[in-house]
Amino acid sequence: MTFFSLPHFPPVDTIAEHRRRDYFIAVFTFVTTTICLTTDGFAPQFMQYVLACFGWLFLLGFLRGECKYVRTQVAVAVMFAVVGEYFASVYMKGYVYRFENVPAYVPAGHGLVYLTAVALGRSGFFQRHARRIAAFVVTVCGLWAVWGLSGWGRLDVIGAILFIVFLLYLFKGRSPMVYLGAFFITSWLEIVGTSAGTWAWAAIDPASRLPQGNPPSGVAAWYCLVDAVAIAGAGPLLQALSKTRLILSRQQA
Repeated sequence: MTFFSLPHFPPVDTIAEHRRRDYFIAVFTFVTTTICLTTDGFAPQFMQYVLACFGWLFLLGFLRGECKYVRTQVAVAVMFAVVGEYFASVYMKGYVYRFENVPAYVPAGHGLVYLTAVALGRSGFFQRHARRIAAFVVTVCGLWAVWGLSGWGRLDVIGAILFIVFLLYLFKGRSPMVYLGAFFITSWLEIVGTSAGTWAWAAIDPASRLPQGNPPSGVAAWYCLVDAVAIAGAGPLLQALSKTRLILSRQQA
């Protein structure tokens, strides 16, 4: 198993400054995610728009320090995740938000979550201790899946299936370090969001008709799908935009 970092890094002056920035992004997102999701668990609906304004402000601010490749990855992640939110939540009812909508802060939130996964994956700590972190993640997620199947709480067959999918991403995917980072931030936000009542997962998955937890134990696999699409889609999108600009410049010449 080979763990590796992303090939592109933000334009910073020193490695130490770059690593401090990665840790700041991670800590900031963990803290603000907790505040945002807890607030949305009891606040009136208009507060979602206030949270969205702050979310976009912080996301765009962080992206100013990222290279074009990472910015494009975030854009792809946001677009794909928002479509997935409307399909899985509004249409399929696999999970439902408190006001039965997709909150206005969700697009920016997905951008921050993806950027946090990238920042954690390329951080010095993750790079130095990749194998230990991977072993910890597999153990914790595996025990979570076993607990979901034990019947001690809500039966969670979907979680066990997603755990297997997560392992495939981790050991066969293109960017395992990003997936490790995604496990920590996405598991945290799912636990906070469901505990606060901001959203709730259906007891029976509407697509497979299998029982699932609240949240499912392997829920990080869904976010890994977003990450994988972002990583795979950034290059082609940049090429398409470059060709479009070239065609437009020729037409104007």
